[in-house]
Amino acid sequence: MATYQQMIFLNLPVKDLEASKNFFGKLGYGFNEQFSDDKTASMVISDTIVVMLLTEPRFKDFTKKEIADTATTTEALIAISAESRAKVDELCDAALSAGAAPAAEPQDHGFMYGRSFQDLDGHNWEVIWMDPAAVEG
Repeated sequence: MATYQQMIFLNLPVKDLEASKNFFGKLGYGFNEQFSDDKTASMVISDTIVVMLLTEPRFKDFTKKEIADTATTTEALIAISAESRAKVDELCDAALSAGAAPAAEPQDHGFMYGRSFQDLDGHNWEVIWMDPAAVEG
């Protein structure tokens, strides 16, 4: 019997769509052009995770609330896993080189390691590795 895998579609407002696409492209992410246009970019994180980058006017079409001012507030902490400590560093170093700002100090608990950054629009991304043996235990 096949099992259904739920998907996550995270929608984020961006000020400059092309700059955001360029930034995330430098981190190694691709885009599904079938679901992208001049106001929206469908960024593929994995088979089950897609981040929809929406220009702020397009984002406002989906909510009655104000868009969070990420310079003064945190709207969410977006955490993604990495396959190793080295991959955590690789992704975060690439983000910082592409114009991101550090969000917090690295966290090293031995069995779990993480770093974080703020993207061009101030969204907080946490990249985390956990030792598989610790997770199983």
